[in-house]
Order: sequence, then C-alpha cells, then structure tokens
Amino acid sequence: MTAPDFSGAQAAVLPVPYDAATSYISGTREGPRAILAASAQVELFDAEWSLDYEKLRLATLNEVEQDVRGPEAMVKKLENIYTATMKKAGFVLMLGGDHSLSTAAIRPMANKYKRSLTVVQFDAHTDLRDEWQGSPFSHACVMRRAVEVAPIVQIGVRNISRGEWGFIKKSKHPVYPAWAIEGNNGWIEEMVENLTEHVYITFDLDGLDPSVVPGVGTPEPGGMSWRQACAAIHAIGSRRKIVGADVMELRPLPSSVQSEFAAAKLCFRLLGAALMLNQGK
Repeated sequence: MTAPDFSGAQAAVLPVPYDAATSYISGTREGPRAILAASAQVELFDAEWSLDYEKLRLATLNEVEQDVRGPEAMVKKLENIYTATMKKAGFVLMLGGDHSLSTAAIRPMANKYKRSLTVVQFDAHTDLRDEWQGSPFSHACVMRRAVEVAPIVQIGVRNISRGEWGFIKKSKHPVYPAWAIEGNNGWIEEMVENLTEHVYITFDLDGLDPSVVPGVGTPEPGGMSWRQACAAIHAIGSRRKIVGADVMELRPLPSSVQSEFAAAKLCFRLLGAALMLNQGK
C-alpha cells in the first residue's frame, strides 16, 4: 500500500473496518468501504448550507488492519495511529466499524484539548455500561470511557438500561432523549450554549431513525430525523470549533444503498461544519 499524501490536506479520512466488539448483528466492518464508495455519488454543492465541498482538501488513508487479540488491543493500536494522523492532518474523520473504536480518538483528543473539549454523541444508545460481555471496551461502553476523560453530551438516545439511567442521574451530564426533542429544535440553543470551545462529534448512525438509515448493527425505532440531526451539527459548527468526528456502525444492506449514501452525505456535512462554516475560529 502506498503511504497517504498529507500535503495540503485540511483533513484525513481514516477508515477502520472492525466490528469484533459488537454484541448483536455483525457487518459494520463493511461500513467504511461502503461510505467511501457512496461518497463519489454525493453532489458536492450543498445548496441548503451554501457550501461547496469540492473545495475540501482531504487525504484518504489506507484501511486500518484489525488486531485480532480483542477490542482493548485494537483500541490501543488505533489510538497510536489516530494520534499520528492527527498530528499530520489536524482534523480526522474516522469511519467505522463498531462504536468501540471511538475511544481511540476521544482519548488523544481529550489529552490535546484538556478540559476545553466536549464529546457530543448522536446515538440511539447511551453506551454508558462500565463493561459489557466481559469487556470495558465493548461498543456498549464507549461513552463510559469518554466521560472518564472529558465532559459529554448525548443526543437522540432512546434505549437506556436501568444501570445507565442511574449513572445519568448521578453524573448530571446533558442528555437530550429522542422522545423529548421530537418535533422541535428549541433544545439546540441550550445544548450549544453549554458546550466548551472545542467539540468532538461521535455519530452512531442508529441515532437517526431507521427510516433514514436502516443499515445499522443495532436498529432502534423512534430516532432523529435527518434535518434535526443536521440542524444540531450546523449549530455546533457555527458557534464552536469541531476538532474531530467519527461516523460509526453502518452495516450495508443487500440490494440497497440508502444507508451508505446517507452516511456519506453526513460525512460531508460534518466536514463542512468543522472546516467551512466558521473558518476563522
């Protein structure tokens, strides 16, 4: 494989085809390649946001080979790769793969920005279990690991265990459940107002309603609409500095490209919000 060319790049796209930490339906390891293929079909002029994504200068990296020793070893390996990539490209958009991988990005981000970083999660699940199926690095634990190193905000969640609900009550971090924000965007102003200067966005695609993205590993009805999720991202990018992002848990479905196309368009929206909405920040 040829080494990626970072010259002139504003951001790196890091595909990580790994799903060994899933606990339901596998197949999200096929997600990164499907998103990259679908991205070639996305119209690069965004009339709604008045952005031209053709101006983005991106370096697409080689796929990260999995570490078969388990999720903890994989996260450690990926954390080293992510840290090196961050130093070369500045902004990294990671494509998963299962959500456990986000720990490998959040840790170096939190180390770089200290307490000025907030992790904003779009997801159907809170992922706040301390461990799941014997591992603290399961995809069901990623936000528990995140809250150990940075403040977090959770958006669109709607599947919460009793233990996780108790943790939320004790932690008192901001949570915007899908049932509380459906049909209104009034919460977005409050959400952004309470963010720190720098924001990392981790986007599990099951945060969106299955009518928008049916191809995920753990689908959950009653999710966010496309426009509501994008409105939140736009607001964050307009008033804060998005310093990194990931798009996780795409599981391509046979005879349908709906999910990967939506995921690819979401990637451009995240890049636009981070790099184009507020270029002076």
